[in-house]
Amino acid sequence: MMPSAMKPTPFSRRSFLRRSAAAAGVLAFPFVARRNVYGASSRLNLAAVGVGGKGAVDIQCCATENIVALCDVDQARAAGTHAKYPAARQFVDFRKMFDEAVDSFDAVIISTPDHTHAHPALLAMNAGKHIYLQKPLTHTVYEARLLANMARTKRVVTQMGNQGHCHPDSRRLVELIRAGVLGDVREVHVWTDRPIWPQGIHRPTEFTPVPDTLNWDLWLGPAPQRPYNKAYVPFNWRGWWDFGTGSIGDMGCHNMDLAFWSLQLRDPESVEVLDQDGMTADSPAKASVTEWVFPKLRVQNPLTGETRSRPKVSLTWYDGGRQPDPELAKVDKLPPNGCILIGRKDTLYVPMYWGRGSFLSGAKMEDFKEVPQTLPRYPGSEADNDLAHHQEWIQAVKGNGVALSNFDYAGPMTEAVLLGNVAQRVGKKIKWDAREMRIRNEKEANPLLTKEYRKGWELPLV
Repeated sequence: MMPSAMKPTPFSRRSFLRRSAAAAGVLAFPFVARRNVYGASSRLNLAAVGVGGKGAVDIQCCATENIVALCDVDQARAAGTHAKYPAARQFVDFRKMFDEAVDSFDAVIISTPDHTHAHPALLAMNAGKHIYLQKPLTHTVYEARLLANMARTKRVVTQMGNQGHCHPDSRRLVELIRAGVLGDVREVHVWTDRPIWPQGIHRPTEFTPVPDTLNWDLWLGPAPQRPYNKAYVPFNWRGWWDFGTGSIGDMGCHNMDLAFWSLQLRDPESVEVLDQDGMTADSPAKASVTEWVFPKLRVQNPLTGETRSRPKVSLTWYDGGRQPDPELAKVDKLPPNGCILIGRKDTLYVPMYWGRGSFLSGAKMEDFKEVPQTLPRYPGSEADNDLAHHQEWIQAVKGNGVALSNFDYAGPMTEAVLLGNVAQRVGKKIKWDAREMRIRNEKEANPLLTKEYRKGWELPLV
């Protein structure tokens, strides 16, 4: 259920979402998804929404398949991809792509700004299409729950674009941590050099004409109407609450991934901003330090089936140049991105978004040969984990293996990550009730779990 402060907001687009149901997150739709069976060697027909910039990279990673439909609101940004796949049908409005070409593709790659992730994803899943969706999964906590429920209901194959999840060294570290090489981990520190775009800023008051190649109204999508300004497009949208999710949203699903995956973190009991500088009503803070506390929990190791009691875990996040004490990693200076997991037996230091780590005890990853490999490794992931992450999804769609950053994992992770932004905007510790999907102690924070959608772009309740 959703907090009473939130308004029911049905997303009305032609026949899409004329009715909604809140029971167990099962949404009622006017048609039943068509399911296909794919051969292991057959090529998928893929559509893409957002095909410039990162979208172009995502499409290239799936170029083993048939690219049949391309949609982008910015024709200048999309020009290179259009030229590379001249046989693909071109669209500006993703809703029109689904109306006119839905039977021509099996799966969809979505690489748009954060505020327009949920809408094409819901249309795709409702039509039974499999999805590769860029991180963070959604723009709001509410949308993350909505997408995860829909994926489960429609039984589509999903993957969030946090490609480090496919890195073979990261997967090995998950196996080692779950095998107990660190002992009980109660403290985690994660940091990033973001933002590398302006934050802590105010909405511009001067405006310029919209470029002829950009459909500004469609770029805004569900966001409030405002005049065009180059401060928003094509990159700096991450630094505006109405479009992006700031440093936490951009890098949390990368840099926190090892801790979330290995320690089975989800549903924090509290989130608190310990320090922040420069937040405005329009834009996230220039720098912040935020702490998540995850409760003690009885968990099952999915790699071995064993159950154990995981202790309470504190995860502290640093951005905007803030970092933990380098002494925690026994180094003089920390790199721009990384994480430290502190256990009773040992401490692990990973000096990047993902990949190899070092143990403060002096142990090497190669020293633990007795710990079995239980997670799959996609061929070629050592050389290119971005490509491997996409190909893992493609093979899962074809019935070979599992996409491991699927929405069952990525949805709860995104919920937790984006609660950091809610805490930042409230400026107080928030206590989270995941089952009821509400903040228990600060009622004024509950509306921040969702957002006001522009007329015609509303979404249903979970």
